[in-house]
Amino acid sequence: MRHLMNPLDFSVCELDTLFDLANDIERNPKKYAHACDGKILATCFYEPSTRTRLSFESAMTRLGGRVIGFADQNSSSAAKGESVSDTIRVISCYADICAMRHPKEGAPMVASEKSGIPVINAGDGGHYHPTQTLTDLLTIRSLRGRLDHFTIGLCGDLKFGRTVHSLISALVRYPGIRFLFISPDELRVPDYITEMLKEKGIPYEEVISLEEVMPQLDLLYMTRVQKERFFNEEDYVRLKDFYILDPAKMELAKEDMLVLHPLPRVNEISVEVDDDPRAAYFKQAQYGVYVRMALILTLLELV
Repeated sequence: MRHLMNPLDFSVCELDTLFDLANDIERNPKKYAHACDGKILATCFYEPSTRTRLSFESAMTRLGGRVIGFADQNSSSAAKGESVSDTIRVISCYADICAMRHPKEGAPMVASEKSGIPVINAGDGGHYHPTQTLTDLLTIRSLRGRLDHFTIGLCGDLKFGRTVHSLISALVRYPGIRFLFISPDELRVPDYITEMLKEKGIPYEEVISLEEVMPQLDLLYMTRVQKERFFNEEDYVRLKDFYILDPAKMELAKEDMLVLHPLPRVNEISVEVDDDPRAAYFKQAQYGVYVRMALILTLLELV
């Protein structure tokens, strides 16, 4: 039995196989419409979510399976004090696979150690968000044709952004990647990431100005400043609109640059950018369904 806790749980070769499957699902959805007949996915979300939870549920439904679960810890026995370990042992009696989101880092890992079914980490605090990373990688590969030799700018909340941390960890395995970290000083990428990049000899630069580096980018990965990760309202209000991507900034970019965003968006991308052909974030959300379908099939050993 296999789980997915972080993006490195799959080798580069295994990821290629997973992405090939996701692309085949995109092209031939009817071929997989009954692949999970009789199977049940449990979505155990201890933290609010729209895209991740609904994309998992959409993925299982499109595969012919069914979904049970909860969307808030207050509607589960966690509100009564039940541990994650006990919850997953019970869920293992009801479902064939589980997707778990939790505000505490490492909680899905604890669940996987006690589980009788495959567990997918659907986000744990500011730690990892592996299925979003799979979504990001599939989007890049599908739209650019490769996962190597490009410059990517990651902009916004690089301190608390688990999607950013996961994506960096995954991309370092591909050759020719250069990182530009664009953030205010208070939201800089954690030291453990820059130390890792130094050890691997991977080029990176930390800057504050988005306009300054726009012409260099092949990919721009925007993120929102996450109110729920801040300890005081004053800091959040001061930083929340630090970066706003608008048509004027897009004029500085390459004609084939792609803009990605894990969503939800608040103010960091102007709605006027949505009509730009380089805006790929809603396509990215669609790829999230395909890659989760492929992941479910893989972990259930149905392919």
